Amino acid sequence: MGAIRTEIEEGIVQLTIDRPERRNALDGAALAELHAELDRINGDPALRVVIITGSGSAFCAGADMKAGRDAAIDLSSTPIGALYQSSSGDLVRTYAMQELMASLFEKIHRLRQPVIAAVNGPAHGGGFALSLACDIRFASASASFGAVFIKRGVSACDMGTSYHLPRLVGASRSAELLLTGRVFDAEEADRIGLLSGLVPDDQLLALAQACAQEIAGNAPLAVWMTKETMWQTVDAPSLRHALDLENRTQVLCTTTGELTEAFEAFRSGQTPNWKPL
Repeated sequence: MGAIRTEIEEGIVQLTIDRPERRNALDGAALAELHAELDRINGDPALRVVIITGSGSAFCAGADMKAGRDAAIDLSSTPIGALYQSSSGDLVRTYAMQELMASLFEKIHRLRQPVIAAVNGPAHGGGFALSLACDIRFASASASFGAVFIKRGVSACDMGTSYHLPRLVGASRSAELLLTGRVFDAEEADRIGLLSGLVPDDQLLALAQACAQEIAGNAPLAVWMTKETMWQTVDAPSLRHALDLENRTQVLCTTTGELTEAFEAFRSGQTPNWKPL
């Protein structure tokens, strides 16, 4: 039985981390499955939006600190996973596993499809970083967040957290959260702008699905280019750089004929018939 449960309906993929007995902590097997699933999703033009959530009462507890070195897990197809299996040195193996997890979150950030985190419970440590790597975050009332590694004697800047968090909530607020390592609830996460929606537990997946369906109703290329351009211009060194990238992307999109289709559909009161990728 796998650690990741995949459900697909009308182009929307729901990935559920299915290790409730470990609060959905990510061991080598779960990381390998997620890498493989994301690679498959990225290459399938029929898949439009991804939702990531957890099974049971937790979203993700981060890295599984109690997982052993299971030689039966084949990590050879994952980034740097073969090095983890072949090396006998603790430093190399630790770094390889760190990179295996960090590269997964980078893959989510760079994925062609928008990714929605449906945070159904605690998202601490690497689980917090996982939620930050997603494009949109919805949370249930029982969710909580925290960059807790500083409480364990290591840096709270982990798995992309120090990159994403200041861009989402601002540098000063990010500094307070990272330096204290405190766990904060969903209401505070919503108040500081980390979330796009906060709902009762039983409404979380419906909210995420509704958002995914609204995104999927737009032209596939336009969605892809919007995600890619938005995150690239976040790091633009100037407004001029951002405008140049936007201009080129817009002109590129006009060559598909989608703009003409959209105007004709608007005039006739119909829904546009978008071209597949």
